[in-house]
Amino acid sequence: MRSTVDYLTLAEEKGKRLGEIVLKEQAEEAEKSQDELRKRMAANLQVMREAVQSGLRGERKSLSGLVGGEALKVETLRRSGKSLIGERVSGAIARALAVVEVNASMGKIVAAPTAGSCGVLPAVLLTAEEALGSSEEDVVTALFCAAGIGMIIADRANVSGAEGGCQAEIGSAAGMAAAAGAELAGGSPQACIHAAAIAIKSFLGLVCDPVAGLVEVPCVKRNATAATVALAAAEMALSGIESAIPLDEVIDAMNAIGKSMPCSLRETAQGGLAITPTGQRIQAEFL
Repeated sequence: MRSTVDYLTLAEEKGKRLGEIVLKEQAEEAEKSQDELRKRMAANLQVMREAVQSGLRGERKSLSGLVGGEALKVETLRRSGKSLIGERVSGAIARALAVVEVNASMGKIVAAPTAGSCGVLPAVLLTAEEALGSSEEDVVTALFCAAGIGMIIADRANVSGAEGGCQAEIGSAAGMAAAAGAELAGGSPQACIHAAAIAIKSFLGLVCDPVAGLVEVPCVKRNATAATVALAAAEMALSGIESAIPLDEVIDAMNAIGKSMPCSLRETAQGGLAITPTGQRIQAEFL
């Protein structure tokens, strides 16, 4: 079973970033060169950029009509200078919404770790890149850091809403994004691990309750809020704040919580928001 302790030990021994450790491990396992894997990850990054750009134009609508244009609304507010939370965080929200709108309208995205949570990681990384003036090479390395966190989660728990509730999708994405954001900002491997733990803890117990069974409500807006949580978690970790509970234990707790959730709260659309009066009306109208 994968453990954050293994990654941290290697990172400290080698004096490397987590992303570099994950890249080396994956190159050895896949019997590919690190350069080849970097090129593949850079291609994923380009898909993320294109999804953000496409979604921010506000032209995409989902078949149900429930999703479309929200990213442009936030981006317009951000550019007006009237944002309540500042240009940076507002930009992350807009980017997260943009990517998930592309997904809802059957566009091309990177599942990171799932399609339903695809907006969190690009929103955080591209916002951090813009704020820090990071090189593309560093952003790609940070993506490997995120991948490492995702692999640990998948090994110790899972990233499926049907298996573990929305905590397993949005929570995992937030943890991956927080770690990657912290690394991009120059955080130590320890800080990246703490960032992931702080972010995931914020979503423990979150149910998966898609209205009408669609990955739209409340999924799209959860991506935006998760991006802000990931940024907050990274900020805390960079300042020296640590998670009292180690990341491996946080992930194990998430797994146990997911297993204890009733089936109605695990992507079946039989509980939560899906069975509210409005949720039921939307389902009847759509189906």
